[in-house]
Amino acid sequence: MKSHVLSQLRSLEAESIHIMREVVAEMQRPCLLFSGGKDSIVMLHLAVKAFAPARVPFPIMHVDTGLNFRTVLDCRDRWVERTGVQLVIASVQEWIDRGLVQEEPNGSRNRIQTPVLLEAAEKHGFDALFGGGRRDEEKARAKERVFSFRDDFGQWDPKNQRPEIWNLYNGRVHQGESIRVFPLSNWTELDIWSYIEAEDIDLPDLYLAKEREVVERSGMLYEVNGFTPLKDGETAQVRSTRYRTVGDANLTACVESTAVTLRDVVEEVAAVRLTERGATRGDDKVSEAAMEDRKKEGYF
Repeated sequence: MKSHVLSQLRSLEAESIHIMREVVAEMQRPCLLFSGGKDSIVMLHLAVKAFAPARVPFPIMHVDTGLNFRTVLDCRDRWVERTGVQLVIASVQEWIDRGLVQEEPNGSRNRIQTPVLLEAAEKHGFDALFGGGRRDEEKARAKERVFSFRDDFGQWDPKNQRPEIWNLYNGRVHQGESIRVFPLSNWTELDIWSYIEAEDIDLPDLYLAKEREVVERSGMLYEVNGFTPLKDGETAQVRSTRYRTVGDANLTACVESTAVTLRDVVEEVAAVRLTERGATRGDDKVSEAAMEDRKKEGYF
């Protein structure tokens, strides 16, 4: 890898590690939100580096929708075993079974993750939650500060955020308030993949291309499986595909690809012009402001 690329990655790595250490120094009980996707895995990898040789001094929390790819859960469990980090699981399916929330008609559980997340954060007393959002992903995330202030209802007001001049972060909160922290804010998708390749980071195999049975819906390719069975009149095709992002298995599409190695993925991502969420997340197609609306309600 070219030296100037490594220099860029080390600069981003140092910034993220500084942010994590700052949070641990300022906040009482931080927690890292962990989905098992590439960004949350990079965050956990950075946390291990930030506090080595000691253990990561905060737990990770998985908001489990019940619609996860099996390979993602397996990767999550490998990371927990390898790092010894405490895992907290907040189950959306439990809330559905108790009649507290109901999924949307299209099968999306994105919106109903919010009350589950907020209840778990309150139960465990978390006052800072690390999230893997990046500014290049989506326009609502581009507005967000590294330290994103949330009120005592967990809600985000984009007009009421604190300045971060000279990379100084203000983590002061009153009882019930909290901070969402985004150590990867200044990373791009290409930075993430270049770093994964440089550090040889363990990921779910969904991110690499292989022959998959897929069906096309609204211009997106969905793998045919237990979460996305064929509908009447649909025909499956076998194509070489991979996933650029990992969300719920019923609403996350894959893309045509021949990238079977990390180097292939880096080269492929360097050539694309559409963000991974725009290309593959059916649950973000509800409206132009879908992500911002959810964030205002407390979504991460």
